[in-house]
Amino acid sequence: MKFPTPLIEARLIRRYKRFLADVEMADGSMITAAVPNTGSMLGLTAPGSRVFLSQSANPKRKYAHTLEVVEADGTLVGVNTGLPNRLAAEAIRAGIVDDLGEYPTLRPEQRYGERSRIDFLLEHPARPPAYVEVKNVHFMRERGLAEFPDTVTARGARHLDELASMRRNGARAIMIYVVQRGDCDRFRLCSDLDPQYCTAYARAHAAGVEAFVLRCQINELEIAPERLIEMDMLR
Repeated sequence: MKFPTPLIEARLIRRYKRFLADVEMADGSMITAAVPNTGSMLGLTAPGSRVFLSQSANPKRKYAHTLEVVEADGTLVGVNTGLPNRLAAEAIRAGIVDDLGEYPTLRPEQRYGERSRIDFLLEHPARPPAYVEVKNVHFMRERGLAEFPDTVTARGARHLDELASMRRNGARAIMIYVVQRGDCDRFRLCSDLDPQYCTAYARAHAAGVEAFVLRCQINELEIAPERLIEMDMLR
């Protein structure tokens, strides 16, 4: 996934109100950028951090700049939670995620379950449909170990239960965790930060829900799906 134009380097002053960040540009000017991430961004909001922004050409936007990438732990980390679906779709079509590239039809944002939309519905004339849910990952506490979630996500737990229901009804059900950083080769769920999500995952796993962890590489020009990495057992 290439950015329309190269990202612009800046320094983070503060992130606030979840959706806003004040940054210092290279020329010393101060601007406010939009933050496309509703989560805690734990470990990624230290003042003075090097950040990278995209700039919109739309004159009607209140904030022309969007925070896309933060430098943390010596690597670039993608923070835009609007991108993982695009990255997952790119990886599926490239044949990176198991056999999902063999499904000829990929339908985004399809209604399913009681009150949800599945990120992707994959269809194949000779196979059961595959329901695919995508989650963004950028949290790391231990070197090389990506973790999810970095805060409580009741919505995420509900998605796992609905995937389990689809699996019990005969469909294939899949979680893809998209790691927007290139310095992790393992993944684990955070039972200390959200035990209910981990309990829901255990239920889903027992029901036959599959899980894949996709690592990406990031620079100022693009975020590229790279390969699947190992998922540790729940602790």
